[in-house]
Amino acid sequence: MAAARTTVVVVTWRGSQHIDACLAALAAQERAHHVLVMDNASRDGTAEKLSGHRVIRLARNRGYAGALSAALPHVETEFVAWLNDDTVPAPGWLTALEEALDADPGAAAAASALELPDRSVQSVGVRLTADGYGADLAFSGREVFGFCGGAALLRTDRLRAVGGVPAGFFCYYEDTDTAWRLRLGGWRVISVGPAKVVHRHGASSRLGSRRFHHWNERNRLLTLLRCAPMAVAAGQAARFAVITALLAARGDRQRPVNLRVGPRLVVLCDVAARMPTTLIARIRIGRRSSVCRRTVWAEWAGR
Repeated sequence: MAAARTTVVVVTWRGSQHIDACLAALAAQERAHHVLVMDNASRDGTAEKLSGHRVIRLARNRGYAGALSAALPHVETEFVAWLNDDTVPAPGWLTALEEALDADPGAAAAASALELPDRSVQSVGVRLTADGYGADLAFSGREVFGFCGGAALLRTDRLRAVGGVPAGFFCYYEDTDTAWRLRLGGWRVISVGPAKVVHRHGASSRLGSRRFHHWNERNRLLTLLRCAPMAVAAGQAARFAVITALLAARGDRQRPVNLRVGPRLVVLCDVAARMPTTLIARIRIGRRSSVCRRTVWAEWAGR
């Protein structure tokens, strides 16, 4: 059997109801690989289902981003795959991703084709909206701005070269931020249609909850402050603050969570508290970059 070229990092938190299916699907892969399970301090019996696998059990829940960051020093293979514990990759999933990156040396990451249980398409990659959101693509050509972190393959050396995974994000936007930094480093991201994965989207997090919107909005602004042209980042932060002030003047009136004043103020406070470390990260990202921030934004924002 050929030597494994990929370490598949499976991040789990209270995944006892679905991780068996994920690990069984990995065992059925056509390509040799290593599996590293990052257990975010689960207390639901997940740990008992992981015997026979290489497991790093974290002392506390560090989220998807934190667990991926903690895993990276333990990866010794050419490629590293990110995989949610609520996914079921098809047998040819890893083969398709590895072959795609082998055929395209300029690509640093490959996006999978994620499908929901009803077989509708969730994501074949990520686009960058005109206001700096990372949004899933339901169809695409070969090249995409970024990848959905639920199932993707990255070149390990290039991930390390651009600073790894933003552990402090906890979850959401660690994929968009990473793809953005890869592009600033001069690398591309491709979409691989044959790399099929079924994804029980939201099985490990409550989509639409207050925490979801907090992470989503906070991490978008942090990603912009780290990776976007400063005029764009400052403009979007100011826009978020102005909209919050206008909403406060009008009253909440049972609005959706993302339009309620309280949660939005918490986002702004969290971003402000992280500003010193974020600006230091911005400087480091700029020093590593070979492509201008304005160039990446002009090419991909709103495309």
